[in-house]
Amino acid sequence: MSNVAKFDLKDLLPIGFTVVILGIGLAYGLEVMGDVRDDIGAEQCAKNVNLTTYDTSTQLCTNGSLTEAVGTADFNATNSGISGVAKIPNKLPTIMTVVVAAVIIGILLRYLYVRTR
Repeated sequence: MSNVAKFDLKDLLPIGFTVVILGIGLAYGLEVMGDVRDDIGAEQCAKNVNLTTYDTSTQLCTNGSLTEAVGTADFNATNSGISGVAKIPNKLPTIMTVVVAAVIIGILLRYLYVRTR
């Protein structure tokens, strides 16, 4: 009696959904983090005596002619957080290559295991 190894493409569906959800989560997460950074910048600039307006394009406090960096710890932390999270999508091709390689190796091992039994 021989065992039959069966593998369908539908078995890859959870992996695909995970990648899609990860991409959507990262995109919205970065957008929210950018909004938080801008809110913090506007809040900190409003406290400044001379430079009360926050410019979202330059991320600086301004009064029209003068500019100054926001420079608070919470503002800098959001900038660092955005930079860190933004690096994850750059690694997705590598992550997916490892996942695909693991699936192919799993299929081959299963096939060879069943064939040699």
